[in-house]
Amino acid sequence: MWHEESVNLTKIISDNFTKPYSLFVTSNGDIYIDDGFKNGRVQKWIAETNIFVTMMNVNSSCDGLFVDINDTLYCSMSKHHQVVKRSLSDSLMTPNRIAAGTGMYGLALNQLYGPYGIFVDVNLNLYVADCYNHRVQLFQSGESNGITVAGSTSPNPTIILLCPSGIILDAEKYLVIVDHGNSRIVRSGLNGFRCLVGCDGEGSQFNQLNRPFSSSFDRSGNMFITDQSNHRIQKFQYLEESCGKFRMIE
Repeated sequence: MWHEESVNLTKIISDNFTKPYSLFVTSNGDIYIDDGFKNGRVQKWIAETNIFVTMMNVNSSCDGLFVDINDTLYCSMSKHHQVVKRSLSDSLMTPNRIAAGTGMYGLALNQLYGPYGIFVDVNLNLYVADCYNHRVQLFQSGESNGITVAGSTSPNPTIILLCPSGIILDAEKYLVIVDHGNSRIVRSGLNGFRCLVGCDGEGSQFNQLNRPFSSSFDRSGNMFITDQSNHRIQKFQYLEESCGKFRMIE
């Protein structure tokens, strides 16, 4: 772990993890960590006590993790083409429930094909980066059929995606999508989608990305991107005076 604006390592969180694929940080500093590949679990690191607790049992890696406002933990499993969830308020380790997907890959509205990043809004609607279907699906609360909100199969297609792997609903309720196969970050808006980062093609320059996998924002609106094939994490500073543009921080 690093403090903001510091290059000095301040803390190392370690346990018997095997190939963790994702994590989720809560507002109080607790961290949920995927440990499903070999150990079949999702671990919670409690910041106050520096201990680990198993919060979910899984039968594969969680390629995306999310905790919603009702303390429900979500795990997207690309190998099972499904998103599962369980309430963290349950006193016992209850079985996981299906949040999206049938467990069989497909293009139908109730199916997924290699889901990765997930996001749950304050209305408990679930957004899924449905990678190999090249779309983003919205599963409204309680619904098993999704609505395609981005990608060539959406009702009003304004963008073509290539294996989207990350999805965020920003403070203005616009979608921010990690377009993995196109090595860029795009955002929805009133006039359709526009490119935010990686708009000049794939590469290793500071304004370029190479197969980005996930993204997140801090409280100031700055964006952090895991730039997978460049083996780095990029930070882009939000420029409010420049109509929401971003500047690379070296």
